[in-house]
Amino acid sequence: MGADAPRFYGGRMLLAMPGMADSNFNRAAIAMCIHDEHGALGLDVGNAVEGLALGELMAGFGIEAKELEHVPVMCGGPVDPQRGFVLHSNDWSGQDFIAVGGDWGLSGSMDVLKAIAAGGGPSRYIVALGYSGWAAGQLEFEMTRHGWFLGGEIPDTLAVTTPGRRWDECFAACGVDARLLAGDAGQA
Repeated sequence: MGADAPRFYGGRMLLAMPGMADSNFNRAAIAMCIHDEHGALGLDVGNAVEGLALGELMAGFGIEAKELEHVPVMCGGPVDPQRGFVLHSNDWSGQDFIAVGGDWGLSGSMDVLKAIAAGGGPSRYIVALGYSGWAAGQLEFEMTRHGWFLGGEIPDTLAVTTPGRRWDECFAACGVDARLLAGDAGQA
């Protein structure tokens, strides 16, 4: 990391490089929600939970939202996969709202799901189960190794980008064609 690199990455995208040893992070596009001297928390917004839509998830909580049966639920990360989070535009805030960068927020309580179902929630949102977490200093150490690429700010268009395209689009926003990235290092 250069001298002008930010110390903490909250509000930015963290992109897994091809060939990362941990298969939990294959093509991961992690929206970094919290990063400070105590550790980091982010949501992988690029990998959907197979066979689970938001309408079905809400029905499990007794919230009727049939119009959301086409909205995918993301696999936010390998930590606490039964816990839900909503990354959303900051035009809505509820009980446990945490600001993420300038344009996004993070909520983890039922009030945000109820507001979305009622049509009064945030204008942009991504729902995820689980999260990606790092202990104090762990992410900073990992950034010195091959594996992660620090992308730009969480894009305004993230929620309307197809989940399978988010990794590619976040690299492209940084001027990188992800198709040209190699998973193995060469030898000269």
